[in-house]
Amino acid sequence: MILNLTQHPATPSQIEAGVIDLPESGHQRATLHELLTFHELPTADDIEGRAIALAALAAGHAPGVNEAMIGGASWLMPALERALKDEGIQPLYAFSLRESAESIQQDGSTRKVNVFRHVGFINA
Repeated sequence: MILNLTQHPATPSQIEAGVIDLPESGHQRATLHELLTFHELPTADDIEGRAIALAALAAGHAPGVNEAMIGGASWLMPALERALKDEGIQPLYAFSLRESAESIQQDGSTRKVNVFRHVGFINA
């Protein structure tokens, strides 16, 4: 089981690969968003504290959680990787391919859409 510790809900292909989101009900999802959102320049202690709290949230979610999908602020990820590993949880980064498609609109303008297709995970 791979717990989603990112700001974004897991995509259908990530869910198919074993990713689960924290439940919307209760406080877990809200706590995740609070811990991942910084409203001011963090100190090293702030970063470390949030990483430890995120890892504790993951460890307390379910006994079957042994991997976590992470991503976000690059300066938070090393601390989060360490904290998760200290809890016995392997951090993973999602790997996606970006596919672009362009279509001409009725007014003559061009609309470009990027679709990200989940391909797999990279161990941290």
